[in-house]
Amino acid sequence: MNSPSGDSCSQPASPTLLAAIRQFNAGTYFTCHETLEELWRVETIPLRSFYQGLLQIAVGLNHLHRGNERGAMALLNSGAKLLHPFAPQCLEIDVASLLAGVEQVLEALAAHRLEQTQAMADRLSLRITLTKE
Repeated sequence: MNSPSGDSCSQPASPTLLAAIRQFNAGTYFTCHETLEELWRVETIPLRSFYQGLLQIAVGLNHLHRGNERGAMALLNSGAKLLHPFAPQCLEIDVASLLAGVEQVLEALAAHRLEQTQAMADRLSLRITLTKE
């Protein structure tokens, strides 16, 4: 499937995006959200939707870790919906792998009580990986 952004997705990840990825992978989702918001605010369509999807997933995970199951599910679902057209990769991010991880978290939320899912969150190891890694 071709990305909706054509050549835009084939660009290398910016230093700001790389910082957001490090923040996300470290579990500092609120800080990651703020960094992604910097990118989202200045971007145009179609990459604006890509950044918004990443941002919503980070905020969804922040909600999960703070015990807000409803907010986590809503934002993880909407973020995944925004990112889906950019799979399998965009800006050096393995979008397909990230979406698979989001799906695991959503399945865990649907199958278990929030407390169990929060305890499992670290083991689910939702990470953003680069296609170069």
